[in-house]
Amino acid sequence: MAGRLRIDRRELIAGATALTAVAAAGAGKAQEKPVQDKPVIDERAVLIVVDVQNDFCPGGSLAVARGDEVVPVINAIAKRFANVVLTQDWHTRGHASFASSHPGRKPFETIAMSYGPQVLWPEHCVQGTKGAEFHSGLDLPHAQTIIRKGYRRHIDSYSGFVEADRQTPTGLTGYLRERGILRAIVVGLATDFCVNWTAQDAAKAGFETLVVEDACRAIDLNGSLAKAWADMAELDIQRINASDLLG
Repeated sequence: MAGRLRIDRRELIAGATALTAVAAAGAGKAQEKPVQDKPVIDERAVLIVVDVQNDFCPGGSLAVARGDEVVPVINAIAKRFANVVLTQDWHTRGHASFASSHPGRKPFETIAMSYGPQVLWPEHCVQGTKGAEFHSGLDLPHAQTIIRKGYRRHIDSYSGFVEADRQTPTGLTGYLRERGILRAIVVGLATDFCVNWTAQDAAKAGFETLVVEDACRAIDLNGSLAKAWADMAELDIQRINASDLLG
């Protein structure tokens, strides 16, 4: 009997040790970072193409360095989407955001406007001009709508959702909601201004929001790019690459 008890104790100790090892392994797996799933691209997802216009591409009056490089990337990505929306900067002549509208001021200076700080820009994307047209290489025949912004003379507009006074809607939020869109993937120009503001407003409106980094290019004015990414991260906006959509 005593020998049998000793055997049982040994078996119990071995079993307890095995269970402890299994539990430890399970705990280790629980602490591992889960594998990030690829973004879901279905009828509830929309690709928002921000301001891929001549004036923001090389040779334009407010050219973003290597801005034209986003065009083939966006064309490739767009083929995955049933829903595509474009935004288009569409300023009046003499727009309040132009440095030329403020005697003595130069482009890229900042002034106070009624709605807050305003960077003064070179004249760009004036209604009906070549500079306001979309880049000729953009191939998005299935895009369903164009949201024009910045056409109110005294208010600038970076976001595709809400103008710079943070009160005037463009109508994009309602359009997407009525179509049952849940997920917004944002690309275009420029990362730290119109892409950033559009992505933030999409997230604030309740859409799951992702920005495709290599389908965007930045101005990076006084650290604006780093700040843009930090601000987007605070809103849980995902930063992905085109390969995450195409792979």
